[in-house]
Amino acid sequence: MARPLISFSQSAMRISIWMVLWAVLATGTVNSARADIYLYIDSQGVLHFTNTPTSSDYKLYIKEKPKKASNAVIVGPLEDLIREAARKHGIAASLIKALIKVESEFNPQAVSKKGALGLMQLMPENLASFQVDNPFDPRQNIMGGTRYLKLLINRYQGRIPLALAAYNAGPSIVDRHQGIPPIRETEVFVEKVMKYFYLFKKKNS
Repeated sequence: MARPLISFSQSAMRISIWMVLWAVLATGTVNSARADIYLYIDSQGVLHFTNTPTSSDYKLYIKEKPKKASNAVIVGPLEDLIREAARKHGIAASLIKALIKVESEFNPQAVSKKGALGLMQLMPENLASFQVDNPFDPRQNIMGGTRYLKLLINRYQGRIPLALAAYNAGPSIVDRHQGIPPIRETEVFVEKVMKYFYLFKKKNS
């Protein structure tokens, strides 16, 4: 059998399968030569993850898309702002970039149907507490959004999937469910951000 990146029982998976992605990222054992992640569930219900499967029991869980120039994510001058925010607030730049990718596709002028604004989709009623005067200014938006994300990460003791769920649905809902709430939009949001977090982290490793 392949050497697993991480293994644990299904009973520990109540919060969400996306906690796995956080755990895999935390191990720092991604093989840059082979980025696909495979899953195997043994007879005891223990989940095993690896990037180097040696058995047909492992099934593909995450497949890295082939790199194409036309699909490359180019954030240009935003890179420096993301790195600055990452240093200031102690968050991985790849996580901030993943959040921006999912929230706005790197569009500083983005406005959602619910009224969320800018790169990190800040709600108007929260701008003052995030120290943001102009949500369409990339620097203010990234700094404000990252400040909030850091507060959520601290609130959930470093459990990034829970912090992301709270970023999307609100911390009160996450607290009420004691995990990622069964809201499809939030589940998809967490899955997408964690997937891009993994891909951006691997690209920069």
